[in-house]
Amino acid sequence: MKLITWNVNGLRAALRKGAWEWLASAGADVLCLQETRVFPHQLSEEQHALWQDWHVTWYPAEKAGYSGVATFSRIPPVEVETGLGEPRFDTHGRIIRTRYPDFHLFNVYFPNGGRSYDWVLYKLDFYARLLEICDALHAAGENVIVCGDFNTAHQEIDLRNPKANQDNSGFLPEEREWITRYLEHGFVDVYRHLYPERVQYTWWTYRGGARRRNVGWRLDYFLVSEALLPRVVDTVIHDDVPGSDHCPVSLILRDA
Repeated sequence: MKLITWNVNGLRAALRKGAWEWLASAGADVLCLQETRVFPHQLSEEQHALWQDWHVTWYPAEKAGYSGVATFSRIPPVEVETGLGEPRFDTHGRIIRTRYPDFHLFNVYFPNGGRSYDWVLYKLDFYARLLEICDALHAAGENVIVCGDFNTAHQEIDLRNPKANQDNSGFLPEEREWITRYLEHGFVDVYRHLYPERVQYTWWTYRGGARRRNVGWRLDYFLVSEALLPRVVDTVIHDDVPGSDHCPVSLILRDA
């Protein structure tokens, strides 16, 4: 089974840049897109026809042109749920849970704390609420995959300029601590587990030719339950794929 996560930074713009051509050829069974920034009715019939063979769950933000996630699955999920069950989180279109026979998949666009420290606190609360849900699933013996744009680089190896960014949201100690906490609660960061010393990024600012110079951050992750780790074949950061300021990341699992 192959899963792909990608913050497309505006689905309509990404489609114009050929994102679907790459996605359609990538051989994925499930696509998790973040920051879609579109209501489904804003897409044309021709665009909807692109994924007519997929089961699609849309979860846009209430505010137009903002946030939003969508999950595309070739295999109909057993169950679908949106949001975290708290109004302060559930107007921004940030999370879809799809359940398959052997795992729960969370497609998540974590908040960006860059606006103000109040947004950092909101982001930390979001991390905490999702982990509560994951803890309950683990306690019930369920397997979980959390993927998406975490908006945090966990370790110094995960961004080009760690010293210059130690006081910036996305690399604050209290944000990084939440990634650590997930790993202490039964999750594995698949990429860093398989490639402990490899330097690759998944996001580059549009300013200053950052992507050309590879001045980036690794913000996009697959975290999997420890029990799922024996099924992991590989994970790939597709940093050669254009179409967004983020690049896609794929995870390949052996069948159960």
